[in-house]
Amino acid sequence: MENTQALSAHDAQVAERSGKTNMKDPVVKTLIKVFWILLVVTIVEIALALLHFETGFLPRPILNTVFIGLTIVKAVYIVGEFMHLRHELKNLIWMILIPLIFLFWAIAAVLYEGSATKTARHNDRQVTETSVPWENVTHETH
Repeated sequence: MENTQALSAHDAQVAERSGKTNMKDPVVKTLIKVFWILLVVTIVEIALALLHFETGFLPRPILNTVFIGLTIVKAVYIVGEFMHLRHELKNLIWMILIPLIFLFWAIAAVLYEGSATKTARHNDRQVTETSVPWENVTHETH
């Protein structure tokens, strides 16, 4: 486990008076490292979005896949660092990760099936509309 001890009372008072934090503290180092990693990933996301908007660089489906991947990287890093999952037992990590993978698979399957159903309904509607000229249909009354 990481050393998460707080500053001693004297060090805390000195840091408070001077407005400085102790950069040798492992907690501060970890927070600064997390900040820079998340900042770089976010800047890459923004740069790709602006580049696509201005020049059309990368097709939209590929760009969306890259955004999803970078978002997952940030989410995993945040969960690992701030929720301390990185420091837990591997069995606990897998116990959380495996249901999450199945959840993403289920969401993807539902979206795929929904899209296929929408396409099938749209195609059926087109067949019906093109095979029956509605303006020529006469209604018989008995």
